[in-house]
Amino acid sequence: MGIKAYFNEMSSVKKEISEIKEIKEFKPPKKKAIKGFLSRTKYAVKLIFLEKELITFALLQWMCVALGYYLWVQMIGWIPESVWESAAESDEGSIADIILFLWSFVCVGVVAFPIGILSACMGAVHFLHKQGKESTIAACFKIVMPKAWPLWIFSWIDGWWTVIRILDRLPKKNDRRTPAQKALSEALYYAWKVGTIGILPALVTGRGLIDAGKHSISMVKHKFKDVATLRLGYSALCWIVGIAAYIGSIFFFIAFPDLVKWNQGVASQMFAIYFWLAVPIIIAVGIVMLFLRPIYLISACDIYSDFIKEKGEALMLPKPPSKGMSALVVFLIVCLIVLIVFLYRQELGIMNMLATPYGEGN
Repeated sequence: MGIKAYFNEMSSVKKEISEIKEIKEFKPPKKKAIKGFLSRTKYAVKLIFLEKELITFALLQWMCVALGYYLWVQMIGWIPESVWESAAESDEGSIADIILFLWSFVCVGVVAFPIGILSACMGAVHFLHKQGKESTIAACFKIVMPKAWPLWIFSWIDGWWTVIRILDRLPKKNDRRTPAQKALSEALYYAWKVGTIGILPALVTGRGLIDAGKHSISMVKHKFKDVATLRLGYSALCWIVGIAAYIGSIFFFIAFPDLVKWNQGVASQMFAIYFWLAVPIIIAVGIVMLFLRPIYLISACDIYSDFIKEKGEALMLPKPPSKGMSALVVFLIVCLIVLIVFLYRQELGIMNMLATPYGEGN
């Protein structure tokens, strides 16, 4: 199945998700949702201590996000001070916007591959444990890699939407959106997250992407209260961590004023600002990746296990043919292209395009 077909499948899943009536009407109080999320901590923590590879997978995910942010921020340093100054004075776009947008999209895609694989490995640990089988890093990768393509596509779409939502939530200077528009964007994002919660465990247990999407929707309908409580509790805790990171970044720059030369103007210090912002951001991501996300993923797989059991189906980990290498090869090619752009940006003319002032490149 080609990449276009995968995107078409995800579009059909998205359409079905939007038609689930319960998603629009039911939202447990945040305190109750957080309590419900934390109630699942006991099983997840127990599994983490029993299966130490879960810690390895979580640490690797954290490292991948940190490297992805470092890769993304490099282009901020490639954009000249004069372009940042013109951006502040102009309401029009520039070719730099397009290049930065594409760079951001590719960076998310590069990170999405290992994040998708490692997240699925966490799910594999849960299912192996449920079946009384030995869980090792090699065994998890053997189960997950044949599903590398759908895991990558799904993680890329999900990761990109997550990044867009995080940026939309940040305070903006000229935000013309109405409260109703903001609420609609948040509701659509919430619906997507709830509706797709069963895709990863379904993929791990051997289903195709479209079948995984249908199973996820079916699980949401049958286990809606459990799913909605888990998702909202996780989102609420991530929101708290995000707010703490936002406030922490302010105090971080106050505590270390010499990191950024504010007296030289913001335009000349854009790279320094974004580079050092990595400190509170990566700390916040670490809290999520090392503590909250493992609990969320394991709990989602646990709900999926209960759902399959209630349907009277056998929860088996199939042994599909080893065909995940093509996705790995394409991923490595993408990484090679990114490396070429990074090393030969001057020769490729990217630096000249990034130097185009706002209002002149659109």
